[in-house]
Amino acid sequence: MLTALRQYCGPRLSTRQAVREQHGRDESPFDMPPPEAVVFAESVDDVVEVLGLAHQHRVPVIPYGTGTSLEGHILAVQGGVCLDVSRMNLIQQINAEDLTVTVQTGVTRNQLNAELRHQGLFFPIDPGADASLGGMAATRASGTNAVRYGTMRENVLGMTVVSAQGKVLRTGTRARKSSAGYDLTRLFVGSEGTLGVITDLCLRVYPLPEAVSAAVCFFGSVDAAVQATIQIIQMGVPIARCELLDVHAVRAVNQHDHLGLREAPMLLMEFHGSPAGVAEQAQAVQEIVRELGGADFDWATTPEARSKLWTARHHAYLSALQTRPGCRCVTTDICVPISRLAESINAAVAEVEAAGLPYFIVGHVGDGNFHLGYLIDPTVPAEREAAERLSHQMVRRALTMDGTCTGEHGIGLHKQTYLIEEAGEAAVDVMRQLKQALDPHNIMNPGKIFTQP
Repeated sequence: MLTALRQYCGPRLSTRQAVREQHGRDESPFDMPPPEAVVFAESVDDVVEVLGLAHQHRVPVIPYGTGTSLEGHILAVQGGVCLDVSRMNLIQQINAEDLTVTVQTGVTRNQLNAELRHQGLFFPIDPGADASLGGMAATRASGTNAVRYGTMRENVLGMTVVSAQGKVLRTGTRARKSSAGYDLTRLFVGSEGTLGVITDLCLRVYPLPEAVSAAVCFFGSVDAAVQATIQIIQMGVPIARCELLDVHAVRAVNQHDHLGLREAPMLLMEFHGSPAGVAEQAQAVQEIVRELGGADFDWATTPEARSKLWTARHHAYLSALQTRPGCRCVTTDICVPISRLAESINAAVAEVEAAGLPYFIVGHVGDGNFHLGYLIDPTVPAEREAAERLSHQMVRRALTMDGTCTGEHGIGLHKQTYLIEEAGEAAVDVMRQLKQALDPHNIMNPGKIFTQP
């Protein structure tokens, strides 16, 4: 296969150790050997050729966008070829009248929004990292705006996918709804590269809001901040973003971004709409947080001030890593019904405090989703074992609350056992049958989501 790839790809095939190692790791704590080769695809035809050869030779293929996944999605657990689609980064069509856009898979969210801004539009899905849109669809990403605008599931209208056999499939249209056949678009959204390679996407976009205002508010405890969030959502306030940072996360971003924020549990909120609507939302929220002891309710109304706050929030993960030089982060995310959020967070905090591990919490708490990162010394096996045990307890608790083992990270390598517990053996067996039907040789990102019998 390598001989055939060299003939077809020329310099776009690399077997250099440095390139392979770059494409053989992500933000997860797992260490795996790198892929045996990396192909830089520049067109749908390139993807078709690579997958056709891989199917013929039964060689694993791992799709790669920007490498920002957290659960080991891009690791070459069975060797094979990494297919880097980052060069497929054309914004093909903006249909402002229909509020849709068509892009290649390697376009990143920041690249898209920089282009959309000129037409008064934006794409709201914001997982923090400047991820590729194909990767975001493959992991069913969400992020800070999900409480108002939904996730990739709600915002992908259609796509082009190359199957494991090298065939080009097109799913969905630019129409806002359809009753035509099986919903193949939703099948590939969240498939984590195990069913095919996404090459093009048709996405919903939205008008830039007339008015935007952000606010920060500090609380005496994480519990009070979460209780405020619950009341905001239950009252029906259409808040666009509602992010929690615990005291450890606030301290980390202060050090990294030189912000000088009060070191206490913090809600970072954003309101979208008309000037009158934003003012009304803000007033309602201010009354709620005041009743729960919220203090220092500060506004950021200019784009520069808002950008500074949200940039710091997006840096929280890397900022936390710098508080313990040389550490690795075992991070997990769960999502629970909003009424169980406070209980879930309080229990997780009590457990990690008792264990004595350094940690931080950030969360898209407006939709019941939060992340807990355990900062471990990779040279101390007991710390890794403690982090995994605590993560296990947190996920199991979420499942007993009718929650999910992952709100947005995906299953990857890390959460395969939990998927069976959450969905049941019968449902996972249906997933395996779908995988077998679409990828009979198990070449598409093998070893992820579940193992084949």
